[in-house]
Amino acid sequence: MTPNIFDFATKELSQDAFIAWLLQWADPDNLQQDTQLNSCGQEFVRQLIATQHQHNISTITKVVAGTQWERIDVWAEVFTSGNNYLIIVEDKTFTTEHSNQLNTYKKIGEEYCAEKNFKLVCVYIKTGSEPLAALNAIRAKGFSTFNRTDFIKLLDKYESISNNIFRDFTQRLINLEAAHNAFETTTINNWTDACWIGFYQFLEKEIEGINWSKVNNPAGGFWNAVLNWESWEGFPVYLQIEQGKLCFKISTHPEDIDVEYEFNRAEIRDEWNEIVLKKALENNIQEIRRPDRFGNGNYMTVAIVDRDNWFGDPNSIIDKSTTLTHLKKYKTFLKECLI
Repeated sequence: MTPNIFDFATKELSQDAFIAWLLQWADPDNLQQDTQLNSCGQEFVRQLIATQHQHNISTITKVVAGTQWERIDVWAEVFTSGNNYLIIVEDKTFTTEHSNQLNTYKKIGEEYCAEKNFKLVCVYIKTGSEPLAALNAIRAKGFSTFNRTDFIKLLDKYESISNNIFRDFTQRLINLEAAHNAFETTTINNWTDACWIGFYQFLEKEIEGINWSKVNNPAGGFWNAVLNWESWEGFPVYLQIEQGKLCFKISTHPEDIDVEYEFNRAEIRDEWNEIVLKKALENNIQEIRRPDRFGNGNYMTVAIVDRDNWFGDPNSIIDKSTTLTHLKKYKTFLKECLI
């Protein structure tokens, strides 16, 4: 394949630069330099504004864009024949929000707009992947979201643009999207991390309440998905996919529990294990088994369904419908354990 600069320049600063570069192309003074890039830049500006302002956007007369203003990743002042706008962008590839940064940036933007009589547009651009629950929390802070699929739809409309920077960035996003969608066509044994993320994103559209993340450990970590979060005697109990195994788990983490007495973690774990296995026996669900060994940490596995029993033949391509049926069955079973 032709070398792609963004396969090497993978840091968020490189993406910041592209976003600011494309926003700057929206300035009318650049129309004579490249009409297509100018059109794409203007459509990009309009799409970002439209995520928060549902009114007709007048003719764009001037755009000034840049990076790293007051620690804000990307910013743009957009002047039109009607309203003027300040766009602030928090740009993420594979990292997530931290340190209350969105609230801080929004306040900076609001103060600037009040002084300049601009309308504020706060956008969270994500070209990696992030759980739907996290994105909903970001929207609740006043930031609209613009994801990889949104970006691809925009850029792909301008396939006639020959600029190498533009083409490389577009192809990079297309490749990322293909990697995440490959779970549908790749045999399970050959799934990459991106396949698991794509699978979890499929699940969160089908099963309410799912959350997924990377679990780091000395072995390199894995991608997990928590399917639910129930309460048993004040302790959270839940199902978790651990990049293969389906685990029945219990949390004794101090921030999760709602108990006011001293307890022994091993005893709590064993009691919940006994309930789950007894209920499995009563329901003749033979594939739910005791784990090979018990842990004694904040988050403990009490029972397991091996991958082949809920996921299918590892040498085959996933049957999404059957897999969903299995997962919904185990979620229902867990709730029955609480009765």
